[in-house]
Parts: sequence; C-alpha cells; structure tokens
Amino acid sequence: MNSYEYTFLVYAEFFVCITLFGLVINTILLKFSKTLGIRDKENTMIRWSNVSKPALGGITFFMSFLVSTACFGILFDHNELFKNGEIISLIGALCLAFIMGLADDAYNTKPWLKFFIQITCGLILIFGSLKTGNNNNIISIFEIDFLNYLITVLWVVGIMNSINMLDNMDGITTVTSIFIFLTALVFLALQNAFQHYDFMIVLGLMGALVSFLFYNWSPSKMYMGDSGSQFLGLLLAFIGIKYFWNSAIFETQELVPSKQIIIVCLIFILPISDTTSVFINRISRKQSPFIGGKDHTTHHLSFLGFNNTQIIFIFSGIAFLSSIIAIALYRFVNIWTNFKFIMYVIYILAIFITLYISTQQHKDLRK
Repeated sequence: MNSYEYTFLVYAEFFVCITLFGLVINTILLKFSKTLGIRDKENTMIRWSNVSKPALGGITFFMSFLVSTACFGILFDHNELFKNGEIISLIGALCLAFIMGLADDAYNTKPWLKFFIQITCGLILIFGSLKTGNNNNIISIFEIDFLNYLITVLWVVGIMNSINMLDNMDGITTVTSIFIFLTALVFLALQNAFQHYDFMIVLGLMGALVSFLFYNWSPSKMYMGDSGSQFLGLLLAFIGIKYFWNSAIFETQELVPSKQIIIVCLIFILPISDTTSVFINRISRKQSPFIGGKDHTTHHLSFLGFNNTQIIFIFSGIAFLSSIIAIALYRFVNIWTNFKFIMYVIYILAIFITLYISTQQHKDLRK
C-alpha cells in the first residue's frame, strides 16, 4: 500500500467515524438537555420556527474539532503540532469563539461583548501569523500592513456575524458551510496538502455538519445556536483567509487582488448576499441591522411560496454552482484579464440581485 492509498484509507475511516461520533453525541445531548439555547419569547433574536428547540449543535462541532486535532497529532504530526504558533492561535481563537457563543446561548450576552470577542479572535489569528513569520492568517491584498490587518479583522467579524445571521431557518447554514468546507478540501487537494492539519480539521467539521444535518433538516430537532454559528463563522473566516483570500494563480503562485476578491465572493456568495440584503433593507427602514427579524432572503423565498426543504435545495444549488466555478477559476485560469473579471462580476451580481429582489416582495409579511 503506497502513501496515497494509506492517506485515503485513513481519511475515509476518519470521516465515517467522526460522522458517527457526531450522531451519537447529538443523540445523547438531545436526550438529556432540553433547555440550552432555548430563548425567552421576549428575546430580540427571532427564529423562523415558533417552536423553541435546544441549541446543541455547536457542542458537537467543538468536540469534533478537538477530536480532529487529536487524531492529526496521533496519525501525522505528534511532535510539532503544538509547537506551531499558527495552529496554537487558531485553537485559542476557536475556543474563545465557542465559549462566547455558549455563554450567549445560556445567558444572552450583550452585543458589545460579542463584538469585542470577535475582534479579539481576529487579532489572535493575526498575532499567530506574525509570531510564525508568515502571513497565512492575514489577508494579503494591500501593500500597507496595517490595512491588511484591518481588513482581516473586519473579515473575521463580518463572517462570524454573517453566519450567525444566516442561521435563521432549518438546514440553511449547515448546507452552506458544508459547501464552503468542501471547496476548501478541493483547494487543499489541488495543493497536495493531504497531510496538513487544515485538511484534517476541515474534513472533521464536514463530518460533524453531516451528522448535525440529520437533526437540523426541516423540521429540525435542534439548532446549532450561537456556540455553533460563532465557532463555524470563525473557522470559515480562517479558511477563507488562508485558502481563498490568499489564493494565487495556480501555476505562477502570483497573488492578484481582483482574482482573490472574485474567488472569495463566489465561495461566500450566500452569506454575503443575505447579510448585505438584510443590512440594506434594515438601514433603509431606519432599523438596527443587528436586531433579528423575518426579513432574510430565506424568509422572503418562503413568502414567495417555497417551503423550507425547497429553499435548502435552492441554496445548495447556488452554493454548488458557485463552488464549481471557483474551483475551475483557481485551477485552470492562469491568465487573468479584465474581461474575465467582468464576466465573474456579472455572475456574482446576478445571484445577489436575484436574492435581493426577492426581499422586495411581500414586505407586509415581515415581522
């Protein structure tokens, strides 16, 4: 058995085991806990379902991440894993995001505290990169370092909030995250990084999401809660920085800012479109963008007559097509021109405008 066959066998067994692990943990948590993450009806966060359900998915995500980290240390790199400042900073930031989300599920923490923790998570990632002497965790798009640090923190805060806001209907955030992680796995595979720490944790989180989808599919039995959305949001932001924002032209390894932006917008098109639409609509109504409401793109698709399952498939179709385009762009487009840039912009705007127009229908049904 050669090294590639061995690696494939290890990852196949690992994915199956982590998926089964998630199913078992979710079943146990659902059996013994009926209160964590169930908010009071007076709470400002509004979910699509009127039925209170436990928010337990984040606990499984975090446990799967820890198991994935341990498995990587055992199978691939048991000597250097915790000597890597970049990995240490990621683990620390993810722990902080999970604890903050868990506290919010249990106690409904203040928005300013969440915002402070999100900024801190971004700064931890930056510090980890600077400590190791590389810019893997820092968006490299400007010549001025401070601007790169600033956009990195804004990206982390933005994605953590975007994933949290997108978690407004059964299954939506779960399938969206699965497609983003799947795209990251393809990018890693194209770089032949099968024995990289990031490959292991992304595969592990995909297994956790697949197992969670069993309980989160409409009609759901549990939510991921803020512990899940904040944890996922930070991990997705990290993956976005390292493999999408900092993706180079495949053969020349040259960073092209306009291409970086297009790849990111393609892969994160759903959370970006939904959050942008919500911000535009709420600001135009002179409402706070951070107070919940039934005015997301998913809600308006429901107002148009689609049921929850159909909306999941609509979002899955958009995510799948956009991921395929992003992968093809990364792997095969080695010569970047203004014409290609414009064509991709047209596609991205077509998706955004279509989803935004849907939010302009049946405004009377918003609450």
